[in-house]
Amino acid sequence: MSDRKSLPLSVVALGVVYGDIGTSPIYALRECFYGEHSVASTPANVLGVLSLITWALILVVTIKYLAIVLRADNKGEGGTIALVALLNPWRARRGSQRYVLMLLGLFGASLMYGDGAITPAISVLSAVEGLNVATPAFHPFVVPITLVIIIGIFLVQSRGTAGIGALFGPGMTLWFLVLGALGAHGVLNNPTVLAAMNPVHGIAFFLRNGFAGFIVLSSVFLCVTGAEALYADMGHFGPSPIRRAWLVLVLPALLLNYYGQGALILTGAPDIHNPFYQLAPDWMTYPLVGLTTFATIIASQAMITGAFSLTSQLVQLGQLPRMEIIQTSSDEQGQIYIPAVNWLLMLACIGLVLAFRSSSALAAAYGIAVSSTMVVTTILTVFVARRYDWRASVTYPVAAVFLIIDLGFFGANLFKITDGGWVPVVMAIGIFTLMTTWSRGRKLFQSRISGSEESTQELARRVREDPPHKIPGTGVYLTGGDHAPAYLLRHLERNRVLNERIVLLTVQTIDEPRVPAVERLRGWGVAPGIYRLVIRYGFMQTPNVPVALRFSEQLGLDIDIDNVTYFLGRATLIPSDDLPGMALWRDHLFAFMAHNAIRATDFYGLPPEDVVELGFHVEI
Repeated sequence: MSDRKSLPLSVVALGVVYGDIGTSPIYALRECFYGEHSVASTPANVLGVLSLITWALILVVTIKYLAIVLRADNKGEGGTIALVALLNPWRARRGSQRYVLMLLGLFGASLMYGDGAITPAISVLSAVEGLNVATPAFHPFVVPITLVIIIGIFLVQSRGTAGIGALFGPGMTLWFLVLGALGAHGVLNNPTVLAAMNPVHGIAFFLRNGFAGFIVLSSVFLCVTGAEALYADMGHFGPSPIRRAWLVLVLPALLLNYYGQGALILTGAPDIHNPFYQLAPDWMTYPLVGLTTFATIIASQAMITGAFSLTSQLVQLGQLPRMEIIQTSSDEQGQIYIPAVNWLLMLACIGLVLAFRSSSALAAAYGIAVSSTMVVTTILTVFVARRYDWRASVTYPVAAVFLIIDLGFFGANLFKITDGGWVPVVMAIGIFTLMTTWSRGRKLFQSRISGSEESTQELARRVREDPPHKIPGTGVYLTGGDHAPAYLLRHLERNRVLNERIVLLTVQTIDEPRVPAVERLRGWGVAPGIYRLVIRYGFMQTPNVPVALRFSEQLGLDIDIDNVTYFLGRATLIPSDDLPGMALWRDHLFAFMAHNAIRATDFYGLPPEDVVELGFHVEI
């Protein structure tokens, strides 16, 4: 990519990719010395913690994610689901290695929802708490102001981010410049803090503090939360702009600000309790609160958008039930809005703010989800490397090093479970249960109805030997595989009528992000008047059956879209304890999700006036 194209993308990436990690200086260093699991702010400890932060940013973000993980792309796309899709595990045999890796990846994806709920809560709350630095009189209003901002963020989601998205890049550019300037001013006042660049200070910190030093790793880890966004957002920008933005602006600004805060703490002033805000001169407190709040809104927006994108991928891959997915931009396919996810995340954020009431308390719940996801990413990357023949002599030793680092952060965060770390874990377990129940239930449902289905050849024989009454037009029957669905056979037996042209249509989601329009439709004739079509989409695309059928002419099948009737089967599920498969409570859960999934008419973009639904009952 040319510099002329890469530079604007790098600026935009600042607003989308680096919002979360870019707002970490508000609370990360503070928690190391003034949080619940803190250590004394002695000069040696300050240099030790700064050294750990420095090398966490270099090793975890710069080397692991930017240099290594970004290479594991799925046709240019990144993220946990894209990484899992590289292993093609969706039809793997239960208990096989690929099946276990799929479950691991899905649990990692589930953890991202907990992160998506905590990020807006802790970021906005920590920003508004800056008002306390100006005057304690604002203390009673911090939580109400935070709630108003959070509710406002979620209320505007349905309008999309196109309008304000243009401000994200320049806004975060200003944010990082201010971070760097404040930090540089602090460092100039006490240049001895630069000694923390030496990793020996970090090693000495552990030797000196023992177990207490290990626990502080959970606070140090806050400086790298958001690193997963580097990988998840790769498809929007490509690796080059993301790397450039990090190396040129983000990393220097973060290090300068952390070091500036450390220099302030080294002064030993007894009134230091919020070094981020106290690093600024008094006249700048209110403007800094405003800029910080804006930056945390951008960080929150990026996480919410990420939750929408993740949910859409899971729905397309059949790991979650069909949901209403609204396209908020006519130009950018990735700009979507999912009402159910939006309102659930908003309720979760409100609950977290009301329950914890301070960013320090929320910091105890923050980290366990991200550290777990990082462990999952490292493990999956190793197996992807094996599949794509990366050099084992390099891959395994490097992976071992990063796995030790990831497990160290994860282990330290485990001690925060009782302080609130259980919240994202419980959320992840709940979402993981929904996903596995839906996936397993769909397979059981398909096995239950398979006995009532016929092959396409058998359907052709039946129609040939006992011709039904034919009516003009095309009848499109959605089916999950290479067979005639049970509801079509029931319709034929009961009504003795079919359209003069029958299309058995399957919509497939493949393990690639996108399928070009010219490669989307495949088809062949089964018998005179009976055709088999397959429409293929990537897991980041939204299906639209009528639009895809317009390409049928390329296959020699001229379908008049204005004279098509779409036939769908609508199953009523009856949970039963007499059939093998899942526990009865999971049967009821699957039936509940199926009942509340949006209709296939809406999901596949079918015109409602041209749809006929045929109902049937299935025991599960």
